[in-house]
Amino acid sequence: MKKELIFDGTAYTVETIEIDGKILTYRAFEDIPYCKNPANERMQRLSIFVPEAFYEGKMINGRHLKNAPIFMPNTIGGYMPGLQERPGRSREGHVNAAFHALLHGYVVVSPGTRGRGMINERGEFIGTAPAALCDLKAAVRYLKANVCRIPGNVNRIISNGTSAGGAMSALLGTTGDHPDYAPYLDEMGAAEASDAVFAASCYCPITNLDHADAAYEWEFHGLNDYHNKKMVPAEREGDTPEWIPVDGVMTKEQQNFSDLLRDSFPGYVNGLQLKDGAGKALTLNEQGEGSFLEYIKSYVAASARKELEKGSDLSELDWLEAEDGREPVIDFRKYVQFRTRMKEAPAFDSTALGTPENELFGTKQIRYRHFTGFSFQHSTAEGQLADALQVKMMNPMNYMEDEKAVKAEHFRIRHGTADRDTSLAISAMLAAKLTEVQIDTELFYPWGMPHAGDYDLEELFAWIDHVCI
Repeated sequence: MKKELIFDGTAYTVETIEIDGKILTYRAFEDIPYCKNPANERMQRLSIFVPEAFYEGKMINGRHLKNAPIFMPNTIGGYMPGLQERPGRSREGHVNAAFHALLHGYVVVSPGTRGRGMINERGEFIGTAPAALCDLKAAVRYLKANVCRIPGNVNRIISNGTSAGGAMSALLGTTGDHPDYAPYLDEMGAAEASDAVFAASCYCPITNLDHADAAYEWEFHGLNDYHNKKMVPAEREGDTPEWIPVDGVMTKEQQNFSDLLRDSFPGYVNGLQLKDGAGKALTLNEQGEGSFLEYIKSYVAASARKELEKGSDLSELDWLEAEDGREPVIDFRKYVQFRTRMKEAPAFDSTALGTPENELFGTKQIRYRHFTGFSFQHSTAEGQLADALQVKMMNPMNYMEDEKAVKAEHFRIRHGTADRDTSLAISAMLAAKLTEVQIDTELFYPWGMPHAGDYDLEELFAWIDHVCI
């Protein structure tokens, strides 16, 4: 390795912060380059945070400087650039996971990543797929290349992310060391080491993008009115942006798209040859019903049961039947109507281009591209179709049974029952396939939770402690 990719254990500051009566003192190694040839020197860096108690010879929850798991949360949202984040409060004002993870006795690594919309001095787009994923891989390689110098256990790296960041965590956990990414990592000058992680935490992953439109219409078909929101930037720097509602009704053409996409989904699901934990085939008939639908309903029911056990009154929900301690029964159509539609059809690969995902699949010179044959064929913007390999590299389903991909040993997936950003089928397919290839996978749909993450850190850390035994 060149000198700049060797961890310098003497370059640090010691910081102390107090939040909600909790005092944290940590050692910060910040703004470390993790590749030799960055496309953006400011973003392609990482920071390492370590409980100062470890350097005083103390232990936290049985962890010390050498055996502490390395918790690696990313801040990627909407496939935009992900900034490094110090322990404390997030940009939204919430106490972040890094603060709690350090208190719990983990080493925290916060990598910066490129994302859609980033432009270099030559006017080229440098954050298109698979840039952010390769940045995360390069960060993991940096840690493992410095195995004898880095604090924490590099064989116990746990990635964590929400939404697009959850998708990146899923990809990081399914594509370790795969040769598809090697040319990009070589061009970056990533360290020569493994980029496989030990475990992946995925909150509401916006993934399987090339089939997300079909999944969305399978779930929300028949609901033609949509209820979304958009952000209005603050007029003055430092002010909070405002979110305003965006409501409407899909056009007749969009309703026709919904019909066609809905009808295509059963074929995709059946082609995956999914099975549940007991080995039962998960399929759909032409009407979109079958064991795969029952599989999803079982997770919604499990969430309802847990909420009922807390003593919550759910009697006003006309889509939930829960009497006499029996297993809750879900009327799935009424449940979907209760949640309401958020996005117009197609939800991700817009026929007019312009979605975050269209931008993700651009090139250095082209900002937006289609990534499904359906939207390409119906394009109203004369859009180009993304390369097949680029699309492949952003879908973890493509690597599950690929022996060249090193998979994480453990997955934890959370997708809220009130989430409308992508179909519940996306996380269900991911979990089912992971389980089928014998990867320890925990899927749960938290009750009433919208599109969000890091809301159950105590449970997340208990899971990390368990798998790291």
